[in-house]
Amino acid sequence: MSDITTVWMPDEIRGDWKLIGADLQKGDDLVTAVLISLFTDRTAALDDEIPDGSIDPRGWCGDAGQRYPIGSRLWLLSREKQLDDVPIRARDYMAEALQWLLDDGVVARFDIDTAWIARGRLGAQVVAYRTDGTTTTLNFSSLWQGIA
Repeated sequence: MSDITTVWMPDEIRGDWKLIGADLQKGDDLVTAVLISLFTDRTAALDDEIPDGSIDPRGWCGDAGQRYPIGSRLWLLSREKQLDDVPIRARDYMAEALQWLLDDGVVARFDIDTAWIARGRLGAQVVAYRTDGTTTTLNFSSLWQGIA
């Protein structure tokens, strides 16, 4: 039995559930796990600079003391300029968010590529290599959109 699937909606840069008739769509649990891991706001580290200048570290209070907090710190890039280090930081944040899937043996490895694909637009590709030898590829053409 499959879990409810989170479907990526690239035009809105968010995930959502989809109805199939009167039921919620079910399917690939790995895709849902990756989407939740990448696009839920993880609590900022103590030395992270909060983009809006506030002191709100976001995240979920239930993560306190957990080995793997839910989500990623991609949200910290929301006010960044289109600099060369931003894709590198995005890739690092993504790897951090997906680490639990490696440690739990859900996947054997990830290939994560990030790049500026247009002015003010950061894209990413995540390839998950499952332990059974199959792969799942997720492409994000609007991982981040800046003011440019």
